[in-house]
Amino acid sequence: MMRETPDGVTLAVRAQPGAKKTAIIGVYGEGSTAQLKIAVQAPPIEGRANEALIAFLAGFFAVSRTNVALISGELSRSKVFLLRGVARAQADTALAAILHTPRPLLRD
Repeated sequence: MMRETPDGVTLAVRAQPGAKKTAIIGVYGEGSTAQLKIAVQAPPIEGRANEALIAFLAGFFAVSRTNVALISGELSRSKVFLLRGVARAQADTALAAILHTPRPLLRD
């Protein structure tokens, strides 16, 4: 789901556009193919869902929108974002708190 990079961390996301509200709703898949499942209120039209995901992730991880980049999956529900300036431990703690899981969510 997450990998450490020299710039921060990458986060695999499974988007569910057109939802009633934007929120993390769980984990999609298992093991090395697991993705953070995020319902997003914006429709998947003209990049609106991608922009909404960027804004949501920036707020969730307390970084500016310019520090969140979509690096793959622009037209897919499966996406990978780069979170610049986010430490691996910080991301793991934030996600573990919201997903109510004691086990580490990060993979090498």
